[in-house]
Amino acid sequence: MPVSRCEIGGVTDTLAPTRRARGTVLAAAPLTIMAAAIIAPSLPAMREDFADTPGSGLLVRLALTVTSLAIAISAPLSGIVADRVGRRPLLLTGLGLYAVSGTAGFFVDDLYLLLITRAGLGLAVGGIMTAVSTLITDWFTGERHASFLGLQQAFASLGGVVFLPLAGLLATVSWHAPFWIYSVSAIVVVFAIVSLREPERNSPAVGGGGRLPARVVGVYVLALVVTLVFYMAPTQLPFLLQGFGSGPVVVGAVVAGSTLTGVVGALTFPRLRRRLGPTAITTVSVALMGAGWLVIGTAGTVAQVVTGLLAGGLGVGFVVPNLNLLLAESADPARRGRVLSGLVTGIFLGQFLSPLVVQPLVQGIGIADAFTWTGIALGAGAALAALLSNRNNGKEAR
Repeated sequence: MPVSRCEIGGVTDTLAPTRRARGTVLAAAPLTIMAAAIIAPSLPAMREDFADTPGSGLLVRLALTVTSLAIAISAPLSGIVADRVGRRPLLLTGLGLYAVSGTAGFFVDDLYLLLITRAGLGLAVGGIMTAVSTLITDWFTGERHASFLGLQQAFASLGGVVFLPLAGLLATVSWHAPFWIYSVSAIVVVFAIVSLREPERNSPAVGGGGRLPARVVGVYVLALVVTLVFYMAPTQLPFLLQGFGSGPVVVGAVVAGSTLTGVVGALTFPRLRRRLGPTAITTVSVALMGAGWLVIGTAGTVAQVVTGLLAGGLGVGFVVPNLNLLLAESADPARRGRVLSGLVTGIFLGQFLSPLVVQPLVQGIGIADAFTWTGIALGAGAALAALLSNRNNGKEAR
């Protein structure tokens, strides 16, 4: 893969990838974030089909989120592989496993076997996401890096806009049918084989690398919390929308609404990053999510639910590339895979924990009130963060 050197904003990009290579990486992005949520419109039908299986109510929800647990567990190992073996082998292996394990759900009629195939999908996504994030950090620096991260998140969110309504449509035929969407990975892997080569790195990755800085760990925790809250959308909304008489098609379209504004937020992120610092962007993102969840919790119509999702999706569109950029700026080239894989772990551990943490709240006060009180908590957290940030800025000014 031919590369070139270019100057952007006074900073030299050591590896400027070809257009085909950039397109391949962007095509892989939609396969990651929405991998688990593709089956969200099928959850009610799956619950009915597996009604005789003990604990099926929770196990069906876990069929969506066990993928996230597998990603969270495997991502650190993927980071080591990315640093020691290479980004390209990791990406190719992940794409191949994604196609096989994802489509396997179409043929499975046993809930426990389905959970195993979903875990295999998680291993694939952990490798894909780590390889993609690390490649982007290898390729770009400065403003170009921020711009491409925004573009990556936009493509990931755009995948939800396309795949979730399609999954809802397919789910009206059979809850098995949406699993064919995962076969898209087979096309992407062909382009990856042709267009990608292993980027040159300044030095090989050796040794354990020592303890992670507190700032990096803080980013991981924030990613976990934000994703835990945001994943209430695909895990809880299908059941909330049933109360409005909505079928799988409407559920798929409504949940996709959050990804639509995620595209807008991600594309706006580079411009926002030039005007606001990382802390301010995170505060705005959390406040938007809080407002959105409060609207959902108090909604009396499907339209109001969509309005809340649009606000929450915009917040996620800002926060994910912001956290990614924060980590990339502090990662040594020899440890990029491992540092960035921690963000993958935080994001998908939050996805997995979401139904487990929220379920007691749902059982105690109901789904709608769970959204309401979560929104209030996020709003209070954003207000506190803004207050502390202003105090710190005032002290620095003095």
